[in-house]
Amino acid sequence: MTLNVYNTLTREKEEFKPLHPGMVGIYVCGPTVYDHPHLGHAKSYVSFDVIIRYFRYLKYKVRYVQNITDVGHLTDNADQGADKIEERARLERIEPMELVEKYMKSYFEDMDALGILRADIAPRATGHIPEQIELVEKLLEKGIAYEVGGSVYFDVNKFKPYGKLSGRRLEDLQSSVRIEPNPDKRYPLDFAMWKKAEANHIMRWRSPWGYGFPGWHLECSAMSMKYLGETFDIHGGGLENVFPHHECEIAQSEAANDKPFVRCWLHNNMVTVGGQKMGKSLGNFVTLKAAFAVHNPQVIRFFILNSHYRSPLDYSDEALHAAATGLEHLLIPVMQVKERLRHAKDGPLEEIILRKIDAHRGRFLEAMDDDFNTAEALGALFQFSKEVNIILNSGQEISLKALQEIDSLYSICGGEVLGIVTDTTKPRAGGDQKGEEALINLLIETREGLRRAKQWQLADEVRNKLGELGVILEDKPEGAKWRRKLGVILEDKPEGAKWRRKL
Repeated sequence: MTLNVYNTLTREKEEFKPLHPGMVGIYVCGPTVYDHPHLGHAKSYVSFDVIIRYFRYLKYKVRYVQNITDVGHLTDNADQGADKIEERARLERIEPMELVEKYMKSYFEDMDALGILRADIAPRATGHIPEQIELVEKLLEKGIAYEVGGSVYFDVNKFKPYGKLSGRRLEDLQSSVRIEPNPDKRYPLDFAMWKKAEANHIMRWRSPWGYGFPGWHLECSAMSMKYLGETFDIHGGGLENVFPHHECEIAQSEAANDKPFVRCWLHNNMVTVGGQKMGKSLGNFVTLKAAFAVHNPQVIRFFILNSHYRSPLDYSDEALHAAATGLEHLLIPVMQVKERLRHAKDGPLEEIILRKIDAHRGRFLEAMDDDFNTAEALGALFQFSKEVNIILNSGQEISLKALQEIDSLYSICGGEVLGIVTDTTKPRAGGDQKGEEALINLLIETREGLRRAKQWQLADEVRNKLGELGVILEDKPEGAKWRRKLGVILEDKPEGAKWRRKL
């Protein structure tokens, strides 16, 4: 099978061929840390997390770089003064870098909760000011940038391919994009690489052009090339960053080095609310911390992966509740297989089961090879779970080897690649689990006695209490059967066992 990816630059799916065999260098635009992350951030970083995971599953050596923007940039035509970070710091009455530390910690907390793997390198913009100044100097020397009153601008007319990523021409851009006049610019679409800092601007650095701060696009070019080289494999980010951010990155990087900047551009689509983009500026965003108060992070991850990374994802409470139900249905056989493994016996691997496992693994990989189609990959896992349910309920004894192969598919495809089958789905081992099961069985017997005595209210109270503890009862003709609700975690504390709900 061949991995095919959609390249925004060429506007078509193409076979992925790394610059260096067996290695992948990927840079993804990280957050500007001036507030808590929201569901839009989750959509982007869960999507790229799975892409990174899949490359590693394919045995590529991956260097994953994701920046932290810890200096708030002004738009090219904004008045000098407050940027996002400084403005928020003033509102909270703390130092800008204190604010950055606060929200950077919040960002990593939320990403960790979603099961997102940390980047190999997470460079901060403020830690790479010399590299950014060096890039500006290089473009000034080549006559492609110009300095006016302490600010430096990139001359887009001197980079003929400008617009190749977004597919726009300079003439069309000037007529379609509203830009306020700036007397310092030679051309309205020229963009700031370095900006002069006025006296009230706190975050500023000494440069050859006086005190100032980097423009919006500069940091990503400087940091990606520092850690991945002047040409690298993949640059990722949100679809909204194609223009102007990524377009300007290409211009300044390729103009400086006279060689291709990025071979393949991947862009995730946005989260919408009622069809409208979710964003802080529109006031319709939901922070991840608020979402986690209602839904388990694993559910949110599953919700995101049910759509292709290039497709929009419409948020609603109903959609997340449906995702919680869907995830539980997917994971029930995962738990049942793990329970069966505790009592399974050695025996020959059933050929018919092996063929089914291979077929569903093939469908999963085929979906992932088609531009990381997680929605289709999850569909393959659901179909596999249906087959597993049939096998488990067939009444026949299943060999240890067969159960291990089924468990391996779940662990690799659902866990290693998609990150939704985690260690929390494993049954608890040892005497604690046996004692817990004995207690549950005792409560069920007590409930059965109450039902025989027609003490319906008390019997319902026992059932409800078991439900609170994560135990689901199913009344069968042969008697009550029970199973654990997925995601209930027991934690042994000095004062006794405590439980919390996972899903």
